[in-house]
Amino acid sequence: MPNLEVNYVGLTLRNPLIVASSGLTATADKVMSIEQTGAAAVVLKSLFEEQINYETGSLIMNHDYPEAEDYIRNYTKSNSVENYLNLIGEAKKSVSIPVIASVSCISASDWVGFSRRIEDAGADALELNVFVIPVDKFSSSADIEKIYFDIAKKVTAIVKIPVVMKLGNHFTNVLAVVDRLYALGVKGVVMFNRFYEPDIDIDRMKLSSADVFSNPSDLRHVLRWTALVSDKVGLVDISASTGIHSWEAVVKQLLAGAKTVQVCSLLYKNGISEMTNLLRGLEDWMKKKGFGSVDEFCGKMSYRKIPDPSVYERSQFMKYFSSIH
Repeated sequence: MPNLEVNYVGLTLRNPLIVASSGLTATADKVMSIEQTGAAAVVLKSLFEEQINYETGSLIMNHDYPEAEDYIRNYTKSNSVENYLNLIGEAKKSVSIPVIASVSCISASDWVGFSRRIEDAGADALELNVFVIPVDKFSSSADIEKIYFDIAKKVTAIVKIPVVMKLGNHFTNVLAVVDRLYALGVKGVVMFNRFYEPDIDIDRMKLSSADVFSNPSDLRHVLRWTALVSDKVGLVDISASTGIHSWEAVVKQLLAGAKTVQVCSLLYKNGISEMTNLLRGLEDWMKKKGFGSVDEFCGKMSYRKIPDPSVYERSQFMKYFSSIH
């Protein structure tokens, strides 16, 4: 039987499959069910800085006493943090697989300092989920990237557990950003996040939400950057996310150089039992190809290990569709 064990940011996992941060990992009971499907680790549902700020603002707006603002702000934050720390503790007691905490950040504010409490609560690693919408036309790309770097620098200085940064795909130079994050102590990156995207209901003339789930075709963009980053910033571990809807997608990301993959939309659509199908497909493929371990083929199709690396750089369709009129 093939050995599916992998090492991700210093954690030994029984296989490369991680359940991503979502409502699927919001309680200890759900985490227990996920472990039974064969998943190697879970990323707990995120604690959102944005949500805490929103709840605080709503309470303050509906309060008649301005002097109570500090109390409301501190209470909301403390209550949210305590609930999250309890979730970490309960999950750790319930399962044997690694439990990765997740914090969704929009700033490097002081509240990020509670990262040490996450470590003390027993989390095996910390995933920082960062996305900043550049709405100020005077902000440069360097200004936006500095927010990510400041968060990484602050958190890695506080905790000893591995820190992972979950990134969006809108950077001018993904390679430079990942390289800088690694220099700041970040052990791994998740590529890429799937964020809320607005849509317009043209009948009701109102804003709505686009489909929150990924599609199999989303894999292609992640595949390119997994192959590039795994070679260009070789010491950082990659967890490929978005577009993982089949065992074939799992194999492709591992061949491109990912150490792990994170699954979410597939499980929402078809149920958490799909984890078992992904594992079976991966194992059967390894047997068919004669691979005894994941390490034997991980990165085998990355940027520098294929005969023509330029295929990962190609951005135009001309060569393939020039004859179509």
